[in-house]
Amino acid sequence: MTEPAARSPSVTSVHTGSEERPADRDAWAHGAGPFVAHRPGTIRDDRGTTARTRGPLTEFGELARFVTDPRTTDVFVNGAQQLWIDRGAGLERHPFELPEADLRELAVRLIASGGRHIDEASPCVDVRLHDGIRVHAVLPPVSPGGTLLSIRLPQLDRLSVDDLAEQGFFVAAPLDAIRQLVARRANLLITGAGGSGKTTLLSALLADAPETERIVAIEDVAELNVRHPHFVSLEARQANLEGAGGIGLERLVREALRMRPDRLVLGECRGAEIRELLAALNTGHDGGAGTLHANSLADVPARLEALGALAGMSVEAVARQTVSAIGAVLHLERRNGLRALVQLGEFRLDERDRLSLAPLPTTAVSA
Repeated sequence: MTEPAARSPSVTSVHTGSEERPADRDAWAHGAGPFVAHRPGTIRDDRGTTARTRGPLTEFGELARFVTDPRTTDVFVNGAQQLWIDRGAGLERHPFELPEADLRELAVRLIASGGRHIDEASPCVDVRLHDGIRVHAVLPPVSPGGTLLSIRLPQLDRLSVDDLAEQGFFVAAPLDAIRQLVARRANLLITGAGGSGKTTLLSALLADAPETERIVAIEDVAELNVRHPHFVSLEARQANLEGAGGIGLERLVREALRMRPDRLVLGECRGAEIRELLAALNTGHDGGAGTLHANSLADVPARLEALGALAGMSVEAVARQTVSAIGAVLHLERRNGLRALVQLGEFRLDERDRLSLAPLPTTAVSA
């Protein structure tokens, strides 16, 4: 995995109280100390807890034995002879051979199971199966090396923030400080690279919201797994073969506002829907949250500017809307198979009225 980009001088390590926690950071970065890899399927697998299973999942054919393994987080098939598995500690290659015709048939069958269609006219399709298994398929000639399958598997056990704390997840700040953000209804943006634990953390934080609050989440493909009695999820829909019937994230954000949410959540900010989200969070909708792909905390302002440009927003408009809407940024990283919250930040305007980030001390979080 590519190491996170170097941090800019203006985005430094976050302090907890009066001292930084270099010992924790060093132990986490090198895979030592109390920080254990998150293993979906069991919270304390390293302590001998028996893992749950996902069932037979026979539609996955040759891949079923990997998909049903409760430790597996991702399965990647790169053509007829390449299979990579992530069981929570990084990608490992496994012996695999499946004729291209059979692999293509498997991809078509999986996509059809999710109610969608894949062929030469629509060679790239994403679906959700069962309890949130996400399957993405790409067919030749878009993928010259053969059919590609990317399978993301959900957690079998919904981790709480206490479970994450036991695993040493909260490197940048103590758990109590993070809970304070939820309790005082700060709007949160959780950032990090793919597989860094953004959805896991967001699900855990939302579960800490009071039971009397209504949470409405909008996702491209439903992945949030929240232990909360009043959690509602809306999922985007692709257009059919005639190009009709599609429902995008922009529209779903607007629909969600008509559902009287106490907390509005956007599973992942990836396009023009950022305009609707910022507008909503600036009009009295506190306690909201979203995730954003970013390799480092320093990259977040540029990512938001790029998304705002897709919505026709100027960089100045993105900056002012974001500073007003988002109370804190929680940045996650993954190294040596371990995931952790490593930085907190808050948005500010620089001297050019552009968006910038500054460290957010935990003393400010708890205030």
